[in-house]
Amino acid sequence: MRASLKQKILEVCDRKISEKGPGVGVSFYAFFANRNDDPDLLMEAAEWWIRTHRLDHFEKAEKIRTMVEKIDL
Repeated sequence: MRASLKQKILEVCDRKISEKGPGVGVSFYAFFANRNDDPDLLMEAAEWWIRTHRLDHFEKAEKIRTMVEKIDL
C-alpha cells in the first residue's frame, strides 16, 4: 500500500469516528471522491480490502484504522 493511500485511510477513519462515534462503518469507497479520478489507487484499495483481507463491504472504521496503522511502508 502506498503511503498516500495509507494516510488518506487514516484521515478518513479518524474523521468518521470523531463525527459519528466508534461504531461507524466505512467501505473502501469512503476514501475516494464520487468521480473515479484515480482508478489505479481505487483498485489498490479494493485489492487490499477484498482480495487480501476478505473484508465485508462495510467494516468498522476503528478496525480498518487499526489494520492500516500496522502496515509498514
